[in-house]
Amino acid sequence: MASTIIDSAIFQGIFSSDAMRQVWSDENRTQKYLDIERALAVVQGRLGLIPQEAADEIVSHCHLDQIDLVKLRAQTERIGYPILGVVSQLNALCRDQLGEYCHWGATTQDITDTATVLQIREALTLVDDELAAIATAMARLAREHRLTPVIGRSNLQQAIPVTFGYKIAGLLSAVLRHRERIAQLRERVLVGEFAGAAGTLASLESGAMETQAGLCAELGLAQPVIAWHTIRDNIAEVGAVLGLIGGTLGKLSMDVKLMMQTEVGEVQEPYYHGRGSSSTMPQKRNPISSAYVHGAISVLRQHAAALMDAMVADHERSTGPWQIEWIVLPEAFCLLAGALKQSRVIVEGLEVDADAMMRNIEMTGGLVMSEAVMMGLGPFIGREYAHDLVYDLCRESLAKKAPLLDLLAAHPEINRHVDRAALARMLDPANYLGQSGVMVDRVLTRMG
Repeated sequence: MASTIIDSAIFQGIFSSDAMRQVWSDENRTQKYLDIERALAVVQGRLGLIPQEAADEIVSHCHLDQIDLVKLRAQTERIGYPILGVVSQLNALCRDQLGEYCHWGATTQDITDTATVLQIREALTLVDDELAAIATAMARLAREHRLTPVIGRSNLQQAIPVTFGYKIAGLLSAVLRHRERIAQLRERVLVGEFAGAAGTLASLESGAMETQAGLCAELGLAQPVIAWHTIRDNIAEVGAVLGLIGGTLGKLSMDVKLMMQTEVGEVQEPYYHGRGSSSTMPQKRNPISSAYVHGAISVLRQHAAALMDAMVADHERSTGPWQIEWIVLPEAFCLLAGALKQSRVIVEGLEVDADAMMRNIEMTGGLVMSEAVMMGLGPFIGREYAHDLVYDLCRESLAKKAPLLDLLAAHPEINRHVDRAALARMLDPANYLGQSGVMVDRVLTRMG
């Protein structure tokens, strides 16, 4: 019985991915608890803090198929946390009371936090892999359309021509920065937690720091400098980075939706029979992936804010803020996985209509080239006067529905300095793309 969009048998493949759902599943989380208890027993047996026989016995039972998940649910509802239920079941599985050495010196939050870090490590790999694929597809589009003119828009109005490659390269630059952020994030976040009741490791009279170091090494995590039970900037930073990635994907989806409008028609999402169709309007081809991206990342941003809330924790072990992370971190990652999946569909199969792009540039009869004309006339009559003169001619062009070129060429204060051919060159979009191509190339060099 699924009740959320992420676990829905119908929607789960749209708003998340199977791989990410598996990372945050009950099964994987519980196995992480077992992995940590196994590693703890191995290290403490090696250090002589617990009998080697006990360590071996505990290790032999740290397998998910030996844990009764139905019983664990009941234990968790009764106790309030799943860790004690896992430890209790491990203890019962071990012979000769050797299981009493399980969880030696640890506290519930040590295991929970370290398990979360292990899940984050897996989840970040999935996110980065998707970003890498999206970057590759964006780089191809930017390269292919390096000099394909498309109208730039400001305040939803036509501004001046840019190139479609430039437009995509801007998004690509952000994707590449997100990959850098993930690499930097790993150094700060992939840190274990083993600190005991209030973070001081008073539960171990000897070998405390050695146990902590060994446990983290066994799990492939960094050792903490100090306990972080209620110092949660690391988890909040994860949420912030997820929110930033989502924002970029949302920008992509917004532009694609707007460019897909019937009156614009510059790009289309990938098509196959029936996709984007309406139940009543057979002609329609709706944006689908873009709409799902928008919905997912909007919720994701709220989750990032909730993780900031979870930083406001009380004393050395908190009452409530910690549980915020349990609720929103898995869903944040799952929603981002869905947004990444849909964004990859968009960029890998995007249909680009260069003719429509040029048609939209030309629809104003040259008005979008007014800045180019102003700058071209500036050396002859001054930039400010050229601005005012071209402004008036643009208003006249709109009122009379006359081509701007005709009005410019007929004006005595203009034709005394430049002829019609020179004006036509100023009005050619291909001659006013600025450094679009250069900037595309600069972004592409960062692909490595």
